[in-house]
Amino acid sequence: MKLRKLGNQGLEVSELGLGCMGMSEFYGSGDEQEAIATIHLALDLGVNFIDTADMYGPFTNEQLVGKAINDRRDRVVLATKFGNVRSADGGWLGISGKPEYVRQACDASLQRLGVDVIDLYYQHRVDVTVPIEETVGAMAELVQQGKVRYLGLSEAAPTTIRRAQAIHPISALQTEYSLWSRDPEDEILPTLRELGIGFVPYSPLGRGFLTGAFASPDDFAPDDFRRRSPRFQGENFVKNLQVVEQVKAIAIEKGITAGQLALAWLLAQGEDIVPIPGTKRRTYLKENIGAATVTLTATDLSRIDAVAPQGVAAGDRYPAQNMSSLNR
Repeated sequence: MKLRKLGNQGLEVSELGLGCMGMSEFYGSGDEQEAIATIHLALDLGVNFIDTADMYGPFTNEQLVGKAINDRRDRVVLATKFGNVRSADGGWLGISGKPEYVRQACDASLQRLGVDVIDLYYQHRVDVTVPIEETVGAMAELVQQGKVRYLGLSEAAPTTIRRAQAIHPISALQTEYSLWSRDPEDEILPTLRELGIGFVPYSPLGRGFLTGAFASPDDFAPDDFRRRSPRFQGENFVKNLQVVEQVKAIAIEKGITAGQLALAWLLAQGEDIVPIPGTKRRTYLKENIGAATVTLTATDLSRIDAVAPQGVAAGDRYPAQNMSSLNR
């Protein structure tokens, strides 16, 4: 697994990371033993970039990741996030970027993870009621105190990114980016490249849809949040499935899976891009890692662009109540 740089501050990670959210919530029931085995296999196969957040579970995903990496911390570049505030019973309490909350959230994450320092600490969502200068100022204090090594933002708009960068170097921005979410190409990616900030696409497989594994909304468990996601409903599902079939056809010609094609396409968009496909099973992990060995020609990339141009996906990427917290 090759390494890629995120930002100009010295952070280097494997070219593919591992998103751990689904191990604890949102995508149906989990299996802790299999999840830990998946994290261990990822590390054994050269994936050193492990991504979690305090809100996943809530709180239990950090504990799971902490347990998994306890005896191999030196092999892990550990990323976690704060900002989406939840209660212990799973209730949603809003978004907070208040300096005192930043400090409290970091200490709580360090304790749950069982580590002394977080390698990459993201603001998960921007709190529009608190100046970004105050939030990033508090995050910078965590770096000075040795609790955090590098800083990141998630779903931040270009203007916010610039203001944050003026306070403390930002190493990475995390935002949804995939063959059916190409909006970052307009303003986000150019801004990041101008400022020397790395890009970490989450949901690089379109929440699993781009793998071609789903034929109907009924394929999802009753508690799977995709059942409530606009792109997975009604006519949108049918239209999006047609796109996936075209992606799959190109993949079959190359002797790879649709998911591998989607990840290889992202890797080909620039050396500053590090996707973090999420999975809770070793089987899918191995398939995802196989994307790192795929070479796409200029002809391949043109064909992919033709079947999955920007704006091709039908439906918003989140339910209406969640859309307001994106790109802020």
